[in-house]
Amino acid sequence: MSQQVAGSKAIARVTTPARNALTQSQERLAWIFLAPTLAVVAFVAVYPLIQTIWLSLTNARLGSVQPAAFVGLHNYRMLFQDIFFRDAVWITVIFTFITVFFEFVLGLIIALVINSNFKGRGPMRAAMLIPWAIPTVISAQMWKWMYNDIFGVFNDLLVTRLGILERPLAFVAANQTLALFSIAAVDIWKTTPFIALLLLAGLQVIPGDIYEAADVDGANKIQQFFSITLPLLRPAILVALIFRTLDSLRVFDVFYVMFGARPDMQTMAVYAQQYLVNFSNLGYGSAICVVIFLIIAIFVGVYVNVFKVEEA
Repeated sequence: MSQQVAGSKAIARVTTPARNALTQSQERLAWIFLAPTLAVVAFVAVYPLIQTIWLSLTNARLGSVQPAAFVGLHNYRMLFQDIFFRDAVWITVIFTFITVFFEFVLGLIIALVINSNFKGRGPMRAAMLIPWAIPTVISAQMWKWMYNDIFGVFNDLLVTRLGILERPLAFVAANQTLALFSIAAVDIWKTTPFIALLLLAGLQVIPGDIYEAADVDGANKIQQFFSITLPLLRPAILVALIFRTLDSLRVFDVFYVMFGARPDMQTMAVYAQQYLVNFSNLGYGSAICVVIFLIIAIFVGVYVNVFKVEEA
């Protein structure tokens, strides 16, 4: 027995250096293959980020003949005192909370339905992607017309045909609360299929024999959903929430099409565009972009930490 143990240790000592050499060789090969991609990412992402941070520390203006002067943190001090930017942050966060919540709930319901076996499941999967396939600018303009208080289809349905409302509502030009929920409905309609698609992919990798074993054990569908489906679907849920939260925090196009530069309905991205393009203030606009980047980075950090915890 002692001879066998000694022989095993000798084999381990011989194979360990070989295994380490193979691992190091694989790591070098992986870095070689990743190097071009990392170089492209550094060129298209890291360099613009560094340039934006530098511009945020200057008083640079678009088209100015005067060279940009270094002003330090002046733009950031002005930004933190800017009540309009605080309103833009508030609008963006509320919009993100509303849309991500409803898109997740509706997307999960759709994914569960599409994942079941029924006749016509293939065409249904294709049809549910139509809102997601329509460009955001087109869908936003389409909904803006439907929201119109004179010729919009919603007022025609609610006032003329159903008689629910006494007079037409100006959904887009209304108060901030109604306008925010109206534009959230547009984003929910368009992006719910994307969430459903991500969750459907997670559902399809769950082994079917688990549910068969649960049926044998006498678990009903509700018990199976909370005990099997949700725990195994958790990685897909987190990925979907990451994508949608980050996308909502930097939303621009749907707000700009429906509201333009309306002061009480500006997101952080729209507010940055106003200073960068309309006001030609590259320094202050870049400071806004850097703060947006930091806010998004905070959400990314939270999600990544949660994801690691769940993976463990």
